[in-house]
Amino acid sequence: MTKQTVATKNKETTPTSQGSKSFYIESYGCQMNFSDSEIVASMLHEAGYHATDQVEHANIILLNTCSIREKAEQTVRNRLKHLQKYKTGKHKAKIGVLGCMAERLKKKLLEEEQIVDLVAGPDAYRDIENLVDKAVHGQEAVNVILSKEETYDNIEPVKLNTNGVSAFVTIMRGCDNMCTFCVVPYTRGRERSRDPQSIIEEARSLYSKGYREITLLGQNVDSYLWYGGGAKKDFKKADPLAQETALSFSGLLESIAKLLPNMRIRFSTSNPQDMEDDVLYTMAKYANICNYIHLPVQSGSSRVLEMMKRGYDREKYIERVDAIRRIVPNCAISQDIIAGFPGETEQDHKDTLSLMEYVKYQTGFMFKYSERPNTPAAKTYEDDIPEEVKSRRLSDIISLQQQHSLEQTKQFVGQEVIVLIESDSKRNPNQWQGRNDQNITTVFDKQNYTKGQYVKVHVTDCTSTTLIGEPIALIEQL
Repeated sequence: MTKQTVATKNKETTPTSQGSKSFYIESYGCQMNFSDSEIVASMLHEAGYHATDQVEHANIILLNTCSIREKAEQTVRNRLKHLQKYKTGKHKAKIGVLGCMAERLKKKLLEEEQIVDLVAGPDAYRDIENLVDKAVHGQEAVNVILSKEETYDNIEPVKLNTNGVSAFVTIMRGCDNMCTFCVVPYTRGRERSRDPQSIIEEARSLYSKGYREITLLGQNVDSYLWYGGGAKKDFKKADPLAQETALSFSGLLESIAKLLPNMRIRFSTSNPQDMEDDVLYTMAKYANICNYIHLPVQSGSSRVLEMMKRGYDREKYIERVDAIRRIVPNCAISQDIIAGFPGETEQDHKDTLSLMEYVKYQTGFMFKYSERPNTPAAKTYEDDIPEEVKSRRLSDIISLQQQHSLEQTKQFVGQEVIVLIESDSKRNPNQWQGRNDQNITTVFDKQNYTKGQYVKVHVTDCTSTTLIGEPIALIEQL
């Protein structure tokens, strides 16, 4: 479970006096939530509030939440109990829950967690000033209305906990895939793409402020489509003339890569059923598009994938992996895998392990199946895999992934890689830390280099997650 607290670049987060308008945000879950917190911060700054990174100095405390697993929601509930002390005494803070958990539980959250004063779903952030005002005045403050159009495309996010080098840029919202285990379509709504001009302008603005890497975000970036002045998913059914005006994800990717040749570009997440070769050829064409794809598989069994309604089978997934290897030979691939989906047999589990052996992922996100209320899987399938079996299968998956991760990093030993310096090394203040093209953390001695520079590094050693090297030269242009 990932957690992030508030801090802002070029905006002071100093202690504030009682009665001042200050806010504190913690973000949980996926990168989309972190990006959404930056939208909320922008809205609150416009309303005259300022950020603090110390919860005890905040008048408004906000938790941006995740609902993908039961454990994610329980983490938030435990955090709310800890925060209760700030509602009384000299603090008298108001507490709000944002994001997917807020959308899933709606007004029920106010009853279940009585310390909560404000509830806002992912499409309600334009209303955040009004909701905060209601909470401050003791009124019910709930907005969980999902939108078919909201993309926040005219809002410049306030970057939180930023290193000043890399940033998220959201290109679309929602999801139409309706996987049986997933709450996202119900908590984030239907898929809609953001105006490409606003995306390009945000990327240009970030570059002018010194950022040198962006990650384009969406629940399914490969289905991004801007068509005739608006988003339209079924453009392939349109007439040929109309199709000529459609901007697909590969077109957006190329537009940014050409405009900002010294800005590294990453993207997440890709859905196997929607990833076309044109995206891969665009990646291969531009040096500033990183050779890294997050390609969730969830299971290596075609039978389980059908139950999950993933839209592809094992053979189709392997075909996509083969295409990546053919068109972008040095591309690293990462995964999402669920252990113990309802009805999963030992053979299904072995199919997952054998698929992992075929792909040899760089890294991955691996979890036990967690039944989510009101999803198709919860309504259709009994959660019939014993907990000890889920745990054992997950352990198998994690162990194999660790083995593959080490195999992948060892391949870089003796090679030269280009690293964008992001921050001090977490373990050694005399070393820099950054990532190479394949998204692998790399550390090396600082010498005379500075944050935000591209450096050619000779890799001398590695762990399963980190490359260790010696700096060779500054790279002025990718």
